[in-house]
Amino acid sequence: MNKSRNDWLSLKPAEPTPAQCCGGGCTPCIYDLYQAELELWEKAKERDDPGLLQKIKSPPQNHEDVLLSSETFTEFTLCSVDRETEDTGRYRFQLPSGVSLGLKLGQHLVVRGLVNGVEIQRAYTPISPVDVKGHFDVLVKVYEHGLMSRYVKSWREGDSVAWRGPFGGFLYKPNTHGELLMLCSGTGIAPMLPILTHVTDNEDDETFITLVVCARNFQNVYLKNVLKEQARYWNVRIFYVLSQEQSLENLPMSYQENSKLGRIDSVFLAKVLETCRRKPYILLCGSVLFTEDMTLMLTQLEQDKSSIFSF
Repeated sequence: MNKSRNDWLSLKPAEPTPAQCCGGGCTPCIYDLYQAELELWEKAKERDDPGLLQKIKSPPQNHEDVLLSSETFTEFTLCSVDRETEDTGRYRFQLPSGVSLGLKLGQHLVVRGLVNGVEIQRAYTPISPVDVKGHFDVLVKVYEHGLMSRYVKSWREGDSVAWRGPFGGFLYKPNTHGELLMLCSGTGIAPMLPILTHVTDNEDDETFITLVVCARNFQNVYLKNVLKEQARYWNVRIFYVLSQEQSLENLPMSYQENSKLGRIDSVFLAKVLETCRRKPYILLCGSVLFTEDMTLMLTQLEQDKSSIFSF
């Protein structure tokens, strides 16, 4: 073909920017994909054979029953938005009738957006049950100055949004753990919810669950109706830790007894651990600082690190 130097440079894959990495530890990461594309480009250039690049330009086709790919993006239609708080919403995306995403517990997806010509990617864990069919839901908090938040603000019902995945996950088998102690902050509730509903939907799973939800105040507790429904199960108990709430008397009566003002401290955490009905396996999800603080407190309370899992 004898392509010129400029021709080959125009075909060279572009190195991802930091904004394009979701930071979720995905495999393959966007940098892994770039490296593979770069190696293929170098091989094609060496052989002067642009045909080798078709692997980049034409992503592999999925099987009919597989909707997602970890390497390429698939577009799904946004079919509804329900506001949880003034800055957080539950976004529902449409799937073909009778079809589920086929996720495993705790797995997350990566969404791609474009803002002012800058491509950005972020990781979100669907909050809907892993086997739900016809749709999947994600909980998204919008930040005032966030690039991805600007993209999310532009979403309207009927829009197509590009996702790839799944990544990660929490290996779980019914009755493997005597009790799951879930500690989460803010939207860190996302990976906990599918696990919680997976347990309560299975009549043969006798795992106890203790969920501790941390939020600024009662108004910022997400998915209250879902949590209230889950708390009715015999093996589930839920605590709320509210860092900026002024008084428990401001809360509905049904929440006052199992809520705490302030933040999680070692005294509260020790009491929770002491009242676990069986030896707990601990799940953590929140900010980096939240996860570090919880891990430190748990180890100081002599919890084995092998019994702690962070999303």
